[in-house]
Amino acid sequence: MAAQEALQDHLIKATKIIEQQVDAEINRIDNMEEDDFEVLRRKRMQAMKKLQDQKQEWLAKGHGRYEEIADEKEFFDVCKKSRSVVCHFYRESTFRCQIIDKHLSILAPKHIETKFVKINVEKCKFLVERLRIVVLPTVCIAKEGKTTDYIVGFDDLGGSDEFPTEMLEWRLGTTGVISYSGDLATPPVFGKKKDVFKQNKKTIRGRNNDDSTDDDY
Repeated sequence: MAAQEALQDHLIKATKIIEQQVDAEINRIDNMEEDDFEVLRRKRMQAMKKLQDQKQEWLAKGHGRYEEIADEKEFFDVCKKSRSVVCHFYRESTFRCQIIDKHLSILAPKHIETKFVKINVEKCKFLVERLRIVVLPTVCIAKEGKTTDYIVGFDDLGGSDEFPTEMLEWRLGTTGVISYSGDLATPPVFGKKKDVFKQNKKTIRGRNNDDSTDDDY
């Protein structure tokens, strides 16, 4: 009984504190001068204009769509022009590359802050060797002109062909290459929960992966 009374007392005190904070904020707004509102309005307009200009710049660079690039030169050009890049290394004969294509096509228009591209490994053998691409599909993460992470196969995505787009979005979010609005500490759950959701801290993921479900390049 004493514990219940103590809890109620604590809740009452907490409620009073919140009420005081709300009253103080209302009082601050009530006492604002017309010039103060004008300053706030101007700052908001400037922020909105800056965001709109940034969106236009991204769209001018091809952000907002998932497209193919031709070769190594174009890959380096893309990484130089765009601060955040997601590049899918694929082969047409590899079925799981089509699954990645489907999900990236959905994410590209949703995250225009990031450039989404794909490149055929048959047309960029130098780049494949340089980045040590072994398993397909491999998604390369590049930020500010430097490769920072890799998603190799589907192990980081739940180990299943049926993973939802939200799983890949979460995984990309953990790299910082996209603006992720969800909880990075908790990946989306589908099917049976697996230990594969525990993030591997290696710089290059799955280089020694012997999973026969993925194609060795």
